[in-house]
Amino acid sequence: MSETLLETAQNPIEAGTTTTPAAEATPVVDPKAADQQQPSSEQPAAAAVVDPNKPAEQAKPAEAAKPAEAAKVEGAPDKYEFKAPDGQTYDARALTDFGEAARAANLTQDAAQKLLDSMAPKLAARQVEQVAAIHKQWADEVVADKEIGGEVGSDQFKQKMFVAKKFVTTFDQDGALSKLLEDTGLGNHPAVLRVLYRAGKAISEDTMVTRGNRESGPVDPLAVLYPTNKQE
Repeated sequence: MSETLLETAQNPIEAGTTTTPAAEATPVVDPKAADQQQPSSEQPAAAAVVDPNKPAEQAKPAEAAKPAEAAKVEGAPDKYEFKAPDGQTYDARALTDFGEAARAANLTQDAAQKLLDSMAPKLAARQVEQVAAIHKQWADEVVADKEIGGEVGSDQFKQKMFVAKKFVTTFDQDGALSKLLEDTGLGNHPAVLRVLYRAGKAISEDTMVTRGNRESGPVDPLAVLYPTNKQE
């Protein structure tokens, strides 16, 4: 006999199944309450919380960074433009070397110019002293030279200087050589005077002897060779 439908039915408890208790049923959500809990996309975002310990950093406006950029330390320019005092000039090569040193020290244009104005007169004075010392050394070597030297102011020494001058006055008709010897101080150089003396002797027919007007005291060899008033 086939089973009836009633016989095939099983006891839920015996079958191991459970029913959902009423207490665990899905809660009913109030639509009005849901609308109040869910934030609307149109509502503005909540204001940022400001930390009272860092008011300056959080409340700092965007424009506050601009003064910091303007306060950058000024350094060396792309090119220095140095100016010399009125009536004076600076050596171009010396200015180039000074500019390189100023750039290495990252000096501003104003600072470099002030340093140059302070040091230039001292350097110029020192250079004049060095040149004068060199010229004096040359003159001392001329006096001690066996060929063209002698006691300063003596007739023998004057004679040798006039022999050297004879060659200059004979061939330096435009005075360019005399000016060069005076401006550079080479008129005191023993090698130059030695050549001029030998050249003067070569063109001299007679020995030139200085007579009269003996000068007392030291005489500058350059003044003897290139007197202020040219004698006829």
